[in-house]
Amino acid sequence: MKKLKIMLVCGFGLGSSMILKMTLDKVLKNNAINAETFCSDEATARGQFFDIVFTSEEMSKLFHGSDKPVIVIKNFLSSAELEEKGLEIIRKLSQEG
Repeated sequence: MKKLKIMLVCGFGLGSSMILKMTLDKVLKNNAINAETFCSDEATARGQFFDIVFTSEEMSKLFHGSDKPVIVIKNFLSSAELEEKGLEIIRKLSQEG
């Protein structure tokens, strides 16, 4: 299985993306998925290497035209939303490597 690089993006790479990272890390652990998660800010996100990105609707526009999956999350504290929107694609991508 491939170890995915999952990027979490918010405006400054500190507040919202850190909350999202903690929530996603919990989901990954509960589902026995080994992945590297990291936060990024609006200014540097496009230059990062990643397999998949989780972000807000507003920040998702940064990735228009990207060949990588962009998962838009509304409630950064919701494990259920992260599982519903991202778990299947995370599993699929980790199997491809």
